[in-house]
Amino acid sequence: MQSTYDLAVIGSGGAAFAAAIRATTLGKTVVMIERATFGGTCVNTGCVPSKALIAAAEARHVAGDASTRFPGVAATAGIVDMPRLIGGKQDLVDRLRGEKYVDVAEHYRWQTHHGDAAFTGTPDAPSLQVTASDGGVESIEADQYLVATGAEPWVPPLDGLEQSGYLTSTTAMELQEVPESLLVLGGGYVALEMAQLFARLGSQVTMLVRSRLASKEEPEVSRSLQGVFADEGIRVVRRAIPTHVTRDPASGQVVVTADVSGGEQDFRADQVLVALGRRPATERLNLDQVGVSIGTAGQIVVTEQLRSSNPRIWAAGDVTGHPEFVYVASYHGSLVAENAFDGTDRSVDYTRLPRVTFTSPAIGAVGMTEKEVIAAGIRCDCRALPLHYVTRALVNRDTRGFIKMVANADTGVILGLTAVTADAGELAATGVHVIGKTIAEVADTWAPYLTMAEGIRIVAKAYTTDVSTLSCCA
Repeated sequence: MQSTYDLAVIGSGGAAFAAAIRATTLGKTVVMIERATFGGTCVNTGCVPSKALIAAAEARHVAGDASTRFPGVAATAGIVDMPRLIGGKQDLVDRLRGEKYVDVAEHYRWQTHHGDAAFTGTPDAPSLQVTASDGGVESIEADQYLVATGAEPWVPPLDGLEQSGYLTSTTAMELQEVPESLLVLGGGYVALEMAQLFARLGSQVTMLVRSRLASKEEPEVSRSLQGVFADEGIRVVRRAIPTHVTRDPASGQVVVTADVSGGEQDFRADQVLVALGRRPATERLNLDQVGVSIGTAGQIVVTEQLRSSNPRIWAAGDVTGHPEFVYVASYHGSLVAENAFDGTDRSVDYTRLPRVTFTSPAIGAVGMTEKEVIAAGIRCDCRALPLHYVTRALVNRDTRGFIKMVANADTGVILGLTAVTADAGELAATGVHVIGKTIAEVADTWAPYLTMAEGIRIVAKAYTTDVSTLSCCA
């Protein structure tokens, strides 16, 4: 069979759907090809299931910690019924996949195909060959093509790892038992979230980290999280480079041998979770056949307008190697549709991009870090506000963390904001509208009392005032 469309989309996640929706509203015909589960990473194996489990683990942790934080409150945390917890998570995933993806595709009435897509033809005349699970083959031609295949957990070629067995963030969220002990390889946002999740469900967790926790964020973030994790019994081993993995036949445990600050150490646990990043999913697409350039990490190289080296083929979302957030992917998808069919020639701008890690307390950030500002040759003026100056944190009985503001010392313009606190994601979202304003403007703006967001105003005041001398709301 052969079909022709205005836009052929490979993938069915956030970028794919945003592009398909926008192209359809522009009156274009769309076909979407998915080789695995409809809906992509976020709803199936990423944001939705992980945050659902994190919320459950938070509830258990708060119950066990309530009597310490709040005088007069008694609560206990029982043993986790893992099959029921995983089942509830899956029910939520299935419902959201239906409501937000399957039903939406039916509403817009674009064509969907299930199968493996690969490019054929030539750079001047690209086409797609879609092979279904039953062996059927269809040829699809389109005026424009979008690759939105996302990314997959990256597993290093570590000696003995494949033979010993390991978990990824995907398979860890399908476990039917809470492991008594867990080794987590990595210190990025996935590693942080998974380590705290399983520690709060009852695992004894050890993290092996090459440099420091959240190494791309401000150094204060690492120090804060290191203290939080220590308080919760999570062991963090820094400057650790795994070199070998075995499975002890006597105990059944995994043994990870690592170089730690130049010396060799063994670490044992019932399970090992590899959280060392993700890699763009570009294999089997036959991109070289149609002249699409691939970067060293497997990403599709794109312009600021998200066009690949083939002018009729675009890429969006994680497959580009750009920031791996579903809202970035969705933004990409809409931008591609408008650039391809509306002639807008829009570019991607990450100046005000917020980012959140859903630990507890969470990490929220937007804009530049102090290191990035200095590297850009800008004279930096920074303030880090401890949370005991934020009344909301005092009321919550949780002053772990800080709010840091990074500004241009010559102009007073705010360039970055980072927070480690409850509701840090909301502070990052607020920060989107703070970036580009001056310190004086933010210090003199409205801020509702007993919110975490009030801390942004307080840290702005800290540039000119000793905040320890301020009364509430002053």
